[in-house]
Amino acid sequence: MPRIYDFSRNPAERNFTIRDLQNLKGSGTKLSMGNPANNDEIRACVEAGIDLFVVGTEQMEDVRELAPTIFTGAGSSWSQFGSDDEIVAHAYDAMRRGADMYYTLRSYDVMERMARDGIPVQSHIGLIPTFSHYCGGLRAFGRKAEEAMQIWETLKRMEDVGVFAVEAECIAEEVLEAVNVKTSVVTFSLGSGNAGDAVFSFVADVCGESSEEDTPPKHAYAFGNVGRLHRQIHEERVAALGAFHNEVRKGAFPYPQTNIAMHAGEKETFLEALDKWVPTHQ
Repeated sequence: MPRIYDFSRNPAERNFTIRDLQNLKGSGTKLSMGNPANNDEIRACVEAGIDLFVVGTEQMEDVRELAPTIFTGAGSSWSQFGSDDEIVAHAYDAMRRGADMYYTLRSYDVMERMARDGIPVQSHIGLIPTFSHYCGGLRAFGRKAEEAMQIWETLKRMEDVGVFAVEAECIAEEVLEAVNVKTSVVTFSLGSGNAGDAVFSFVADVCGESSEEDTPPKHAYAFGNVGRLHRQIHEERVAALGAFHNEVRKGAFPYPQTNIAMHAGEKETFLEALDKWVPTHQ
């Protein structure tokens, strides 16, 4: 496993470095990528062998404790910060905490500024849910040649300003297949077929945690049924709380076996002393 110094110059090891990911392009090796949202999911992803993580910056300390060697990206949402300086400062903070790349949707100028400072920048092409209002809602991208060319031009512009990687979301598979071999940018496919350098999926989707009322997106495939277990846990929790409530209302709980009793003979001594008690001062 490669030995590195992280952004804060702490010695560390990583399963993949930036150069490793770039060198894997065209090799036929496909990496898995997930977004564990809490410590339990981090542990599960580690035990399952997931290759790459992307998490919230506030999770980085937990990731570095529980998954010290996993290549992990962090970042910010489009509206999280108002100024370019705030975004760049947040990127530095994420990298100091142990992130291996920083995700941003902001301008090419911000991306170039970060890349010029040595921050590995990840951005986004195809469907960007934050901007879905401008493109007619949540939909696929690149099904027509004109839009496919726009995707390529956006990707090339990002490459030119130094972007290291992109999330390619809901792009026609043929488009990602064609452009991926013409760029050095590492691509993480979310709903864009198998042409990306890594295949990204949300942990909740992979584990089948959507509720029965939800309509998951086309690219979401459940390899498990954790949602069933959540529902079972909820039903058990409601049943237990209801039983507790009913027993309290009936005056039956707490039960004798859950109560604390005085030692034998101590009750009588206490009650006698209590009856004779006189305050020593008023």
